[in-house]
Amino acid sequence: MGVVERSVITDIRLAPEGHLKIDWAAAHMPVLNRIRERFEREKPFAGLKVAISLHLEAKTAYLAKVIAAGGAEVAITGSNPLSTQDDVCAALVEDGIAVFAKYNPGPEEYKELLVKTLETKPDLIIDDGGDLVAILHAERQDLLANVRGGAEETTTGILRLKAMERDGALRFPMVAVNDAYCKYLFDNRYGTGQSVFDGINRTTNLVVAGKTVVVSGYGWCGKGVAMRAKGLGANVVVTEVDAIRAVEAYMDGFAVMPMLEAAKIGDIFITVTGNRDVIRGEHYAVMKDGALLANAGHFDVEVNKPDLEALSVSKRTVRKNIEEFRLKDGRRLYLLAEGRLVNLAAGDGHPAEIMDMTFALQAMALKYVNEAHESIGRRVVNVPYEIDEQVARLKLESLGSAIDRLSDDQKRYLESWQEH
Repeated sequence: MGVVERSVITDIRLAPEGHLKIDWAAAHMPVLNRIRERFEREKPFAGLKVAISLHLEAKTAYLAKVIAAGGAEVAITGSNPLSTQDDVCAALVEDGIAVFAKYNPGPEEYKELLVKTLETKPDLIIDDGGDLVAILHAERQDLLANVRGGAEETTTGILRLKAMERDGALRFPMVAVNDAYCKYLFDNRYGTGQSVFDGINRTTNLVVAGKTVVVSGYGWCGKGVAMRAKGLGANVVVTEVDAIRAVEAYMDGFAVMPMLEAAKIGDIFITVTGNRDVIRGEHYAVMKDGALLANAGHFDVEVNKPDLEALSVSKRTVRKNIEEFRLKDGRRLYLLAEGRLVNLAAGDGHPAEIMDMTFALQAMALKYVNEAHESIGRRVVNVPYEIDEQVARLKLESLGSAIDRLSDDQKRYLESWQEH
């Protein structure tokens, strides 16, 4: 059976628009282009099958094509029902990649698409949020035999993987790509910071300046969101459960308070914690009329939707990706993108130049885990620093920039305890 016949997509006729999107992304991903050239020469994945679960839009599609250029037989699915772009899926199928993804499938079909991707019996995995790995370990252990290892994209996924490792459940090595310097310093901070407001502004067509933006979570994603909100002229409030991060937010110039206090004054709420029930019933009870609720964490559990529905007397869609919940006292609260990732479900995700570095890390991490899976063992490991630095150097080259290098005397000085 050919790729077209095996794939599950919405409409192959959408492919021309998808090709244009992928070509545009590729033209702005110079680091990944360099890696593709290397993969085409060396074929590091020759004879192997790779399963990918990521937000399936143009930049991800280009990563899949780079992996395929390395000799792999690639199958790909979407890691979020609302971020999949049907035209991109169609284009990938025309390019010979098996796709199991549609925009906004129901929960059961979404799960089936993940399973179909795993039923290609992959040797290697690229995961986002840990869904593929979780299904393999909990439900489809019959598909574990071939898996050598994989790479994980997100904070949420790494937390799940480390819990599996602690419990002795993890059956193969996974590389924590999210913890690489070139991931969290740029993707999480600058990528999330910009793309969250791309999604909010595109969806609402409202001004940010002068409003109070409440950012829940001050990790690297939260830092980026707070920085961009400030740049757009907002008054920024940070809520945290970590005292050290809270002090950092305060010294970065932001107000810090519990969510119950912030709920009374916020105009726009953005959750970036990776945890559940960050905004819930007690907070809705004191919010302003017209408050906007957005989530930029991986799963749609940070903004508690059952609580919001229980407090509401009516619900309606007022614009694409905006649901209005009218409370008993007449106040209206607006939930963006069903509480899913606002930057992808209501936007195009991170800029191509940012994902260039992240997906370069993914490609190189996959090559690394394939070569070292036996020595790594059943653990979650960091991206080797050499790969991190290589990606940064390729990025600098693409920018036309250069940096100094240590002389031999300088290296000896730094390594000595006597020459000071």
